[in-house]
Amino acid sequence: MEKEKIDAAQESSPGITRRGFLQTVGIGTLEIAVVGAVAPAVQAETRQRGNLVPLTLKVNGQRHELHVEPRWTLLYVLREKLELTGTKPGCDRGECGACTVLIDDRPRYSCLTLALEADGHEITTVEGLMHGEQLGPVQEAFVQEDGFQCGFCTPGQVVAAEGLLRHTANPDIGEIRTGMSGNLCRCGAYGHIFKAVQRAAILRK
Repeated sequence: MEKEKIDAAQESSPGITRRGFLQTVGIGTLEIAVVGAVAPAVQAETRQRGNLVPLTLKVNGQRHELHVEPRWTLLYVLREKLELTGTKPGCDRGECGACTVLIDDRPRYSCLTLALEADGHEITTVEGLMHGEQLGPVQEAFVQEDGFQCGFCTPGQVVAAEGLLRHTANPDIGEIRTGMSGNLCRCGAYGHIFKAVQRAAILRK
């Protein structure tokens, strides 16, 4: 009872009460915690903006000027900055081939290629193989030969096949197997994929 009287007297007296003091301290501590958590994120974002460097990419015949972080991959820039989402992220470590693009007509894993490495080079994505709304010959061949099942690996398969045919117009089955060996199909549709490449070689003539 005596303690309750003292508390009541303190709360009714002018100035800072014990309860008010504790509430103020609690709010102040929370503000410090929030600021402490947000500050590193703000600083990191500021540092990232300060590290952007100019880059010019020529993709599917079009010139793009943008600013990138040196650590950004070509895959990231194509998808997130240029909105060319046909190139797929798969393993992100150069094993599956879903992210394959052509750089100067050679198949490359865009997940292992820094965007800055592609500066000054010709880049072709799966979107660049179309003629307006019409499928290109390799894409058409994959449709005709049912060269896909789930379809996730298909853009990389198509681009890899295009790269092979640009350098070997009429490959035999051994050359096709070797040329497509960097692209994995989780559905196991390799027989159809190889036939699609053979069909594409005919359609391209």
